[in-house]
Order: sequence, then C-alpha cells, then structure tokens
Amino acid sequence: MNVSRLKINNFRNISEIDIEPDAGINVIFGENAQGKTNLLESIWLFSGFRSFRGSKDNELIKFGESILKSEIDFYGGGRRQNSKILINDRQKRIILNSVPLRASSELVGNFNCVVFSPSYISLVKGSPSERRKFIDSALCQIKPSYAKILTDYNKILVQRNSFLKELKYNDKNYEFLEIWNGKLIEKSVVIVNDRIDYLKKLKEEACGIYNELSGKKEKLDLQYNLRVSQSKYRNTDEKIEANDIKELFRQSENSDILYGNTSIGAHRDEIDISINSVSAKNFGSQGQQRSAALALKLGEAEILKNITGERPVALLDDVMSELDIHRQDYILNHIKDWQVFITCCDPSTVLRLYNGKTFEINKGRII
Repeated sequence: MNVSRLKINNFRNISEIDIEPDAGINVIFGENAQGKTNLLESIWLFSGFRSFRGSKDNELIKFGESILKSEIDFYGGGRRQNSKILINDRQKRIILNSVPLRASSELVGNFNCVVFSPSYISLVKGSPSERRKFIDSALCQIKPSYAKILTDYNKILVQRNSFLKELKYNDKNYEFLEIWNGKLIEKSVVIVNDRIDYLKKLKEEACGIYNELSGKKEKLDLQYNLRVSQSKYRNTDEKIEANDIKELFRQSENSDILYGNTSIGAHRDEIDISINSVSAKNFGSQGQQRSAALALKLGEAEILKNITGERPVALLDDVMSELDIHRQDYILNHIKDWQVFITCCDPSTVLRLYNGKTFEINKGRII
C-alpha cells in the first residue's frame, strides 16, 4: 500500500501542499512548528480514525479559513484508488473513489497506515485506557465489524450506568438490570475474546522486534488482564465464556448500584506490559518504555501486513531524534520495503542509509 499523490489545503497551518511521494522513504524536514506533524496527521485521517492528536474536526481547519480539503491517490486492495476529505464548521464529507460515504468509519480497512510519535510512550506508561484504545484501534483496521460492536458496547454502558444511578434511589425496576447486564455481557465477550486473540498475534511480533531493539538483552511480554473486582485482575490467555463475565457482574452488582457505575467489563480490562518479568510502566526506564512502544507499533504493522497482504504506510513523527544509532538503524532496516513518511529536523539522520525523497517544509508550505 502506498500514497502516490497528496494534496492538502487549509489543514492547520498548511495553506497548500501538492506532492508526489516516493514509494519508499519520504523525509519531511524543517524547523519546529512549520507543519511537519500536520502533514502526517492529514495522511492519518484517511485511515478512517480521528486525529492521533485528539483534535476535533473543526480544529483542523486553518485559522481564518472556512473549509479544509485533503486528497490522496493511493494503491491498495490491488488497485488505484482516490479518497477526499472536506471539513467545514458544519459538516465533514468523505468521498472514496467518487462515492460519498456516510461517516469516516467507512474508510476503515481501505487505506491502512500506522503512526508513531514520541507521545506514544503513553502506550506503556499511561493509563489502561491508552492500551485498550491501542488494541481497539488496531482491531478496527483488520476487522471493521469490530468498530460497530465497540460503539454498541459504549452506548449500552452509558445506558446501564444511568439505570444504576436510578436503582440507587428507586429499586422498583430492579428486574430490568438483568436485561442491561445481558446486553453488555454479550458485547463484552466478543470484544474481550477479539482482544485476547489479537494480543497473541501482537506478542509474537512485538516481542521479537523488542528483542532486536534491545540488542537481545531484554525480553518483552504482553498479558491480557481481565478485571474481576474493583481492584483485582486475572491474567488470561484463553478465550472467555459469557457465564464467566455473568458471574463477575453478579459479584459486583451491589457495589455497582452503590456507586452508579459499571466496574466490570471490556472497558475496565488492562494489558500488562513487562520487561524481564517486571512492569514496564512502573519500573521501566525511559529508553525501555520508548522501545516497548515502538515494538508494539511495529508489531501492529506486521499484523496488518500478514492479514491484508499489504504493508501499511508508516508515519514516524520525530522518532529518530529520540533513539540511539543502533535503534535508528534497526527501525530503518525493518521498514525498508514499506512506504514511510518520517519527520525530522536533519534529513541526513535517515538518508545515511537509504535514498528517497526529501521535502522541506516552512510555514506550512513545501519549499
């Protein structure tokens, strides 16, 4: 999979960019705050997901302008394709191969890419929600139906929590709690089992990558932890049954009603990351945490390639400056057959190993 042309108008500080990237390495360089990350962000949106910086759509429009336009020509699914994104203050329009789509989520699975930036160290040192989000986003790319299940789950969760708050003061409708439990358990089983299955694949890929990144001196391990009470987890490699979660719901029912919140389910589980059998979050060094996050993202890309038969486009935002020479060389050799967009201040960091195209960006324009 690769991008053959990228056109951007009024995206953050970018006024107008029209480039034809190399099929291999593309280096986007320039001083800070000139638009390097914005260019990568514009590509990422074609994956069908929201901004990897957590921004709302209308925040992406260049200040003082009324409409944002982005367009890519790309090769994927064995054919040439085209996708457009148009955003104004009122709506967001998505067009794929001249066909208007109802939502960005319909882009998922058509254009696959992975993104890594220094902030992704939160995959390791951040909250459990960061790790769940990472697994869920990866699953959405390889299994678009997963996105709907996740959306349905979150809607049911909100409704159950609202019902729990009512029960705290009025238990006349207590019997209806079983209905909400059943709906949430049904979705939770699918989500948890899909996560466990994906984590097995990720463990195989990411642990091997981390081994190389660490010079074969350290061992990475990943484990799915099922939330079984307010403060306890249970490690599991095996798929779960509906009755397993049903029993957990029964045990937590009284406290859920007391606090008006659902304490058990897919939204509470954790992915444990350890290095040499010790928690990477609590005891890993900055370098270990960064290497672990890189291994997870590169492992995600390998799984995408194995399932779709195509290498995803890799977006590396200011990654090289954070790594020593050994890790830089490993990453560049690992992705040498992919299309890659790398932002940096000094292009020689990348081009010492490979030829490719360089694009200097200044005040939102390629110069």
